[in-house]
Amino acid sequence: MLKCLTAGESHGKGLVAILEGMPAGLKVDSARINKELKRRQAGFGRGKRMQIESDRAQIISGLKKNLTLGSPITLFIQNKDASIEKLHKVLCPRPGHADLAGFLKYGFTDIRGVLERASARSTAATVGVGGLCKILLAEFKINITSKVLSIGGEDTARGMVAKIQEAIDSKDTVGGIFEVTAKGVPAGLGSYVQPDRRLDGRLAQAIISIPGIKAVEIGLGLGYAVSFGSEVHDEISYTKGKGYFRKTNNAGGIEGGVSNAEDIILRACMKPISTLINPLDSVNISSKKLSKASVERSDICVVSAAGVVAEAAVAFVLADCLLEKFGNDSLKDIKENYKNYLKRIS
Repeated sequence: MLKCLTAGESHGKGLVAILEGMPAGLKVDSARINKELKRRQAGFGRGKRMQIESDRAQIISGLKKNLTLGSPITLFIQNKDASIEKLHKVLCPRPGHADLAGFLKYGFTDIRGVLERASARSTAATVGVGGLCKILLAEFKINITSKVLSIGGEDTARGMVAKIQEAIDSKDTVGGIFEVTAKGVPAGLGSYVQPDRRLDGRLAQAIISIPGIKAVEIGLGLGYAVSFGSEVHDEISYTKGKGYFRKTNNAGGIEGGVSNAEDIILRACMKPISTLINPLDSVNISSKKLSKASVERSDICVVSAAGVVAEAAVAFVLADCLLEKFGNDSLKDIKENYKNYLKRIS
């Protein structure tokens, strides 16, 4: 139903996203999208690039008088630092980054050809598209939020700040864990009939594809591995006014690849940023001699920003599943279908 293509390099002219499949008749407030972009740039531990850029999305197609037309929507986010043609060559790949794998895959003589696109700068386009999807989901009272659970093993606010400061002082980087919650999701999104239609699989793929994410859990996640079934499966209840519901939500709102009307809860692990001010050992791709890895302008900790990006990724998947279930041409028709469906399952 929804298709999205992004383009652009970290230090190119800007980032572009084309979103196809949004229904006609949705009122779009660009300020809401720009608010999401601003959230992505925030957080203790962000680098100097965030002091240069002030991301704002320009919508250059798909709208008339701020209403979607049902045609592809194009977003453009301009880079203030558009110095790609002037930047130095990168010859020493960074451990943990796409540098060496990309260099070997594409046959470059300069790793900059890899890092310009592999950079997490591309996630600004993801957040822009997610902002559009959040506007659609809000029409159905679906809300998506995120929070940081831990940084470097610390799970208190004071401990997390101290851990980031420790990384700053030691010229290191640090990762952590964040949680995304989607409230108001109806039962019935996704499907068990084919693996690629399972909601949990689609969400996991969307989150793990965010640069730097190395693990994803849904609901209780790894906690299932140390429990008996009688302890963890969510018992089913029913009342005439409320319909079917659960008193617990270990499944994280998804059973058999289908949403079950409980909150969708996902957690993900963001690794420490690969660029280190005190670089690790590497090899110069030109001389093949041992060398220190290249140092690029980077962040110290981006876990909270990664949560914002994950919100956007989740919004895209849920919007796609919603349109798959209820239609995708006219917002008015979709709302009518949605209302009738809720009436049936109640």
